[in-house]
Amino acid sequence: MRKEYDFGKMKGEKNPYIKDLKTQITIRLDKETVKYFKELAKKTGMSYQNLMNLYLRECVEMKKQPTIRFQSAALQGRS
Repeated sequence: MRKEYDFGKMKGEKNPYIKDLKTQITIRLDKETVKYFKELAKKTGMSYQNLMNLYLRECVEMKKQPTIRFQSAALQGRS
């Protein structure tokens, strides 16, 4: 092992497989949801995007499905 390494002449290369690992999307989320993950990000030192991805991956692995409840217009105060 060398005592010193000279990285000045080396050029960094992007990971050619990164496109296979992640997909960029646009998504609309509630303000409260984003706020929650941003606050969690400050506590953990991770980015909120990574935290969201970890949570969604856990949902996939557990085959968790959301509970969807529809309210009638009368219950929402509309008639």
